[in-house]
Amino acid sequence: MTVNISSDSQKDNNYVTLQIKEEQLILAKKWLQTGDVKIYRETLIEEKCFTVPVERQELVIEKTIHVPTTSAQNDSPAEVIRISLSEEQVKFTKHWVPLEDVSIYKQQIEDILHIEETLKREEFLTSGPHH
Repeated sequence: MTVNISSDSQKDNNYVTLQIKEEQLILAKKWLQTGDVKIYRETLIEEKCFTVPVERQELVIEKTIHVPTTSAQNDSPAEVIRISLSEEQVKFTKHWVPLEDVSIYKQQIEDILHIEETLKREEFLTSGPHH
C-alpha cells in the first residue's frame, strides 16, 4: 500500500493512519473418528465321539445234569443262570477351561507433526527526503 502525502496536506493538519499487520498462524486440533471396531466372541460347535470300555460283573450259575454213561449221549446241556452284580457306568460333565486372556484397551499415542507455513508481515517504509 502506498500513500502519498503532499506538503500542502501537512499544513492542513490532515493525517493518515496506517495499520501495519502480520499474519499469525493459529493451530487447532480436533478428534476425528478414523475407524470402528466391533468386539465379540464366537462359539464354535464341534461334534466329538468317544469310545469308552465298560465292565460288569455277573454271577454265573451253571447246572449240569449227569446221566449214566451207558447212555449213548454225553452230559446234557447245562442250564445257565446269570445274575448281574455290578457294572461300570460312564458319567460325563462339561466345563469351561480358560485357553487365553485377551486384553482390550485404548492406548493414547503421541506423534510429533512438523508444519511449515510462510507467514507475511508488513513494515512501515518511507520514501523521499529525510529531515
